[in-house]
Amino acid sequence: MAQSDVRVRFAPSPTGPLHMGGVRTALFNFLFARKYGGTFVLRIEDTDQTRYVEGAEQYIMDSLQWCGLGFDEGVYEGGDYGPYRQSERQKLYRQYAEKMVREGTAYYAFDTSQELDAMRKRLKEQKSDIQHYNAVTRGAMKNSLTLDEEEVNRRINEGAPYVIRFKMPEEQHITVNDRIRGEVEVNTNQLDDKVLFKSDGLPTYHLANVVDDHEMKISHVIRGEEWLPSLPLHFMLYEALGWGNEMPEFAHLPLILNPDGKGKLSKRDGQKKGFPVFPMQWTDPESGETFPGYKESGYLPEAFINILAFLGWNPGTERELYTLDQLIEAFDLDQVGKAGSKFDPDKAKWFNHQYLMEKSDNDLAELFMPVLREKGIEASREYVSQVCHLVKERVYLIGEIWEQSYFFFQPPREYDSKMVKKKWKAHTPGLLGELKDHLTQLEPFEAEAIKQTVQEFTQEKEIGMGQVMLPLRISLVGTGMGPDVAQIAEMLGKQETIRRVEQAIRNIG
Repeated sequence: MAQSDVRVRFAPSPTGPLHMGGVRTALFNFLFARKYGGTFVLRIEDTDQTRYVEGAEQYIMDSLQWCGLGFDEGVYEGGDYGPYRQSERQKLYRQYAEKMVREGTAYYAFDTSQELDAMRKRLKEQKSDIQHYNAVTRGAMKNSLTLDEEEVNRRINEGAPYVIRFKMPEEQHITVNDRIRGEVEVNTNQLDDKVLFKSDGLPTYHLANVVDDHEMKISHVIRGEEWLPSLPLHFMLYEALGWGNEMPEFAHLPLILNPDGKGKLSKRDGQKKGFPVFPMQWTDPESGETFPGYKESGYLPEAFINILAFLGWNPGTERELYTLDQLIEAFDLDQVGKAGSKFDPDKAKWFNHQYLMEKSDNDLAELFMPVLREKGIEASREYVSQVCHLVKERVYLIGEIWEQSYFFFQPPREYDSKMVKKKWKAHTPGLLGELKDHLTQLEPFEAEAIKQTVQEFTQEKEIGMGQVMLPLRISLVGTGMGPDVAQIAEMLGKQETIRRVEQAIRNIG
C-alpha cells in the first residue's frame, strides 16, 4: 500500500460527550494512518442542529488530546480539503443533491408528516412486509415522480416544505466488500428511499458523509458497526454520483459490549457498576448531571489507549502491554474481529496498574501532587516520591495512592476498632511507652535501626515481635494496612513517630 494513498478520518458529531467506543474508532483510524504514513483527518459532522450540545465539540477535542491522538488535517489544523466542519459546507451538499435530482437518481418529496404517518398506518393494516417510502410506495405519494413538472415548480417557488430523497433502484442485487465483515449482500427492494436533504436546508448524514469522504479523498472508512446497515445505501450513492471507481475501502468495527456481554456498552452500564465510559468527566449542560471520566478516575492515558486497542483487535500473541508507538507498529486492520468485544472493568484496572508500576517515582509524584493540593496538604516532591515508591505496588488508580498513603500526610483521626480489640491489650500502653523511650534515643532514625531496636526490646522483654509491631502500626496508621512499619516510622521521622505513639496511648488507653 503506497504511503501517500492512505487518508482516513474521524468524524464525530457534537451531540454529546465522546464515548469510549468513539475514542476507539479514532484510535484505530490513527493507528492505521500512522502505520502506513498516511493522513489522519478530523471532520466535525454538525448537520443535526436539533441535537447539537453546547461544549461537546470542545470536549471531543480535549479528550482526544488527552489520549495523545493528534490530527494532520481538521477544524483546527486546517488543510487542503476544508472546511472541515459540515455546517460550513452546506452549499456543496445542495449542489450534489440537485445534481442527483436532475440526473434522475433523487427526487423532491412534499409529503407532510401526517401523510407519511397515514401511509405507514395503511401498510401496517394491510399487513404489508414493506412499511416505508420506497419503490413500491412512492408512486402513491406527493413527489416529483408523481406530480407534473409545473406543479413541482409551483410548490418550490411558493416555499412549500420538501425533502430530497434518493431514488433506490428496484430489484438490484448489491455486494459490498467490508474489510472486517467480508461481503455484505442486499437486494435494493429491502432498502427505502432515504432522505438526503432535509426541509431545513441541511443534508442528512448519508449525503454529507459520502460527499465529504469523496471530496476529502478518504481512502479507508473505518467506523463503528452501527453504520453497517447504511453501507448498501452509501454504496448506491457513490454509484449514483459517478464515483463508483473511487469508492473508499470500508471497515466496520465490532461493538464494545457491556461487562455482561449482553448489549452495547452504555453510560448507564457505567453508572450501575461504577466505572467510567467517557475519557474525561462530562457534565450535561441541560440536566447538570455529571458523568465520571477515565482521566479523573485516575487512569493514565497510555493505559486507557492500551485498554481500547484490545477491544476488538488481537495481535495474535500473548503480549498485552503496548505503548502507542508499539501499537502503530503492530496494528493490522485484518486482525480486528467481527464479534463484539466485552469490556472488563477489572482488566482495565489491571492495565492501569501495569503502567503505574512502570512510572518513575517522580512521575507518579507529579500525578499525585494535585490530589494532595486539593486536600490542602503541602509536601515536598522528594517526600511524595518516596511515598509513591512505597505504595505503588498496591494501587491501580492514581486516586488510590491517597487511600494507601494518607497516614504519611496526616495522623490517625480514629483507630480500627477490630484491630484494637484484637491487638491492643492491657499491657500494650506500657510496652509502647517503654519502646518510645528507646526510639527517642535512636540515631540515625532509619528503618533498619528501628527494626533492630524493636527486636532487641522484645528479646529483652521476652515477648513476640507482634505484641509491639502491630500496636506500633495502629499508632502510626490507625489500622493494620500499609508498608513495612519501620519504613513508615522512618518516613514520618522521629518527632512525628513519637507524637503519634503518645497520642495512641492517650486515645486508646
